Amino acid sequence: MTRVEIIKNGVTFGTVLAVTISFSINKSVLWAIFHGLLSWVYVIYYVIVY
Repeated sequence: MTRVEIIKNGVTFGTVLAVTISFSINKSVLWAIFHGLLSWVYVIYYVIVY
């Protein structure tokens, strides 16, 4: 596995995780899309705040 593959998988996983967390909290597709674009930033924010 090369470094590029690891980074791609990390970005993909972060996006899915952010969308899932966002939708379960807000029940809004628009917020889920927005938080999916922020990806790991939103996941880290969620972990710190909640």
